[in-house]
Amino acid sequence: RNRRAMRSSPPPLLRLLLATLPLSTAASRVQASSTSQLASTAGVTRPTAITARGVSDHRRAASTRGGLLGRHDRRRAVLSQAAGALGLAASAPPASAALTKESEWPLWLALPVAPYSRRKTIRREVGPGVWAFDQLIGIYYVHVPIRMTVVKMESGGLLVYAPVAPTKECLSLLQPLIDAHGPVKTIILPSVAVEHKVNAGPFARAFPAADFYAVDQQYSFPLPLPAVFLGLPSWTKPLPRSSEGLDATWLGGEFEHAVLTVKPGPGSYFQDVALYHRPSKTLLLCDAVLSVTEEPPPILTSDPEYVRALLFHARDDPLELVADTAANRRKGWRRIVLLFNFFIPGATQADIGLKPLLALDPTFELGWGGWQPFTWRAASEEASFARYSANGRPTLLPIIQIILNRGVADGSLRRWVSTVQRWDFERVVPAHLDAPIALGPAQFAEPFDFARDGGNEVRFCDEDVALLREAEKGPLSFSVGTTALGPLTGAECALGNSNPRIVSAPGWTPLTGGLKWTPK
Repeated sequence: RNRRAMRSSPPPLLRLLLATLPLSTAASRVQASSTSQLASTAGVTRPTAITARGVSDHRRAASTRGGLLGRHDRRRAVLSQAAGALGLAASAPPASAALTKESEWPLWLALPVAPYSRRKTIRREVGPGVWAFDQLIGIYYVHVPIRMTVVKMESGGLLVYAPVAPTKECLSLLQPLIDAHGPVKTIILPSVAVEHKVNAGPFARAFPAADFYAVDQQYSFPLPLPAVFLGLPSWTKPLPRSSEGLDATWLGGEFEHAVLTVKPGPGSYFQDVALYHRPSKTLLLCDAVLSVTEEPPPILTSDPEYVRALLFHARDDPLELVADTAANRRKGWRRIVLLFNFFIPGATQADIGLKPLLALDPTFELGWGGWQPFTWRAASEEASFARYSANGRPTLLPIIQIILNRGVADGSLRRWVSTVQRWDFERVVPAHLDAPIALGPAQFAEPFDFARDGGNEVRFCDEDVALLREAEKGPLSFSVGTTALGPLTGAECALGNSNPRIVSAPGWTPLTGGLKWTPK
């Protein structure tokens, strides 16, 4: 009953810099308390030793006590064993179930962003013995994939990188891999970002026999709290900064890793784990590298409820109902990518006054009352996306480049890139946007060329990064320090014809109201 009530009234959050936000004190208390209750209800405790067979028995015992798995899951487990016996072909289509009650996530209030309690999961094989488990995350229908990667270990069992919400659906999609390859042995939380660590604790509690590692600079705001208050289980271990010098049996002797650690400003850290799996020649990353093409990711087209985001952003008028076509899906995705990266892209004009609010219609079937504060310019929008996407060439989120250029002076970024380039990988699987990326060590350094060149250039349009450049001087100045590389700068694309980027009610000018298209 409580879950239904929460789902019916999602909070009206409009903006969140997920890449830089720590886990808030209040949210961490909710998440830690709720996950502890969930584990307690399921009868889950951390045993000293459990065999692969014992893990299965342990999960069945929890099921009979009304815990993580129920009757439907047991039926699905029988079917999944048959599927496992037949093998899991790389050419198989993404595996998922309908968006049902098994997709529900009761702990969504720990980070109250879309899709709230309805967390659909799809599974795709993205490399030999490597599977992506995609869910969705976003605000104002700016929905993007958030990805967990599971690797089959040659020594037996599974490694899980960047856990997502362990819904019943997610666990049921994982079960065939467990049946075929052995239990979850290792779980790695590769980030300090709230959208990743908020689900890591619940996932680890679902597999209490697995080793659980987290990067070592976890923090909270506004008060520093110990890991137990961040929702992480008591058996959490700090992930070593590098695999160099570790015992040859570390992670079965199949993996190498290097942790990138940057302190962008007072009270915060950025960390990302490059994890290389030698047998599959696959490199796993969290937020450090991204790639995107014009085709929406499979998770956004996996259910009619999720397709709404694409059609919502494909509108040119507030109450327009666009047809569900491939072209409109690509159009919506293009705009989502630009908003996700630049917040107010150069191809738009944002009206933060009353006009968009007065046009709201609460019956509008795509949601949000049709609220549309952005006016898009079609030609500029396509030019902007083309420069950002570059047909899928790897790049960085602009906000991540702002963070990373604070790690140049001490050489940490250059050392990390050099370490990764020594590994013989053929593909990269990041935690967001497209995956896998066909990328080897020779091309890996390209997104980080700004550090080598001593500047802060991006390949994007300068009008797109203008807002973030101004934010470095204002709203972000409390959390990021100065850099010798200067502000973000890009190519002049003439996206806005020197018109104001932001408009509002006459006589009222917000702090950003004077921002022009090319303040450089």
